[in-house]
Amino acid sequence: MKQLDVNLMHPVEQINVIIGRIYRSGMTTTSGGNISIRDHNGDIWITPSGVDKGNLTTKDIMCVKKDGSVIGLHKPSSEYPFHKAIYEARPELTSIIHAHPPALVAFSIARKVPDTKIVPQAHNICGDIGFAPYGTPGSEDLGQKIAQVFQDSRYKAVIMENHGVVLGGTDMMDAYQRFETLEFCCRTIVNAGRLGNVNYLSDEQISKYIHHIPKNISHFMDIDHPSDERALRTDMVNIIRRACDQGLMISTYGTVSVRWRGNDFLITPRDVARWDIMPSDIVQIKNGMSEAGKTPSRSVALHQRIYQFNPHINSIICTQSVNLMAHAVSGTKFDVRTIPESWIFLQDAPSCPFGLTYENIDETAKLFNHNRVILVKNDCIFVTGDKLLNTFDYLEVAEFSANSLVMASAIGELRPMGDKEIEDLRVAFNVK
Repeated sequence: MKQLDVNLMHPVEQINVIIGRIYRSGMTTTSGGNISIRDHNGDIWITPSGVDKGNLTTKDIMCVKKDGSVIGLHKPSSEYPFHKAIYEARPELTSIIHAHPPALVAFSIARKVPDTKIVPQAHNICGDIGFAPYGTPGSEDLGQKIAQVFQDSRYKAVIMENHGVVLGGTDMMDAYQRFETLEFCCRTIVNAGRLGNVNYLSDEQISKYIHHIPKNISHFMDIDHPSDERALRTDMVNIIRRACDQGLMISTYGTVSVRWRGNDFLITPRDVARWDIMPSDIVQIKNGMSEAGKTPSRSVALHQRIYQFNPHINSIICTQSVNLMAHAVSGTKFDVRTIPESWIFLQDAPSCPFGLTYENIDETAKLFNHNRVILVKNDCIFVTGDKLLNTFDYLEVAEFSANSLVMASAIGELRPMGDKEIEDLRVAFNVK
């Protein structure tokens, strides 16, 4: 199988794939949202009006020709006017997504613009966010108001007052990844606010983080893919897709690695959408060097150290699930002593400062001697285990637990179990 490259598809196929992904992820409704692509000849392909988003086919996608004539089985989306206006204001944009995902709608109702500097790559992907005043849906007036904001080249995403969001991209995947990442930001900000204060990164911190991304990695040529190695690649891809399906990973962020032989391991690549990773994309790391022709995750050096310092660890997942990140962004303790299963599976889950994962990777790697889950403030969550499926299970337990803690914070004071209850669990389940 080849990697699914959405941008190489015909516009009707691109739109059908992406609107389906948005709908299945719970980021639009049966009747809500619309996306479009402007072809090189000026034609605009767009979702239809009044057709079930959960069952669209390529035959349902409409085309509005450059001369204004319409081709297709239905009417174009009622929001076509603002799609057209944005394309006219920003010729470099070729794809637009408009939808009503809950967290972004919350910001539009509160008439606030989200600050994307909660994690470094979110700000790099989303940038600064614009705000457009209210206009009647489907009206020329709304199109003019939105287009006026997009005339500022700083903005590729605009919050629509009391309406939702509209985003543009240089291609469909660029637009989709910005959309998905911005909704992740907003959900994280909302949940972090329930727990306490939201901590943001400075421009200097973000710049330093980006500067530390490894660029010159040694490669080896004598690549071998025996059956056990190929099986690990398939297992990794299955877990990554499962994580995306369950909202534990988004297309722009998530690293999975598995120990193969000794301290050699397999790891996810950089700059490949997590939804679409194939076994052939996985990168083999041997003697600290990378399989030729591929670029491994930016955290490859840390994964290597974790395996070297911790023989009991055979797999690592690094991700940004919303509720765990709410704890990491707010600085609130992720207290697993609130739920018996959480403590049995995870034990205590400490946080480490932002920047430690690249400023002192040895110190970070040694934290896993006695910790299965570690939160990195304003960065990510690391989960480790002896087998990949177990590691994924720990991630699920951690995120479910974090979700319960976020919900509980709206009800009353959190009341963890005491030392006696923890000791009873330690004895009953033989926890060392």
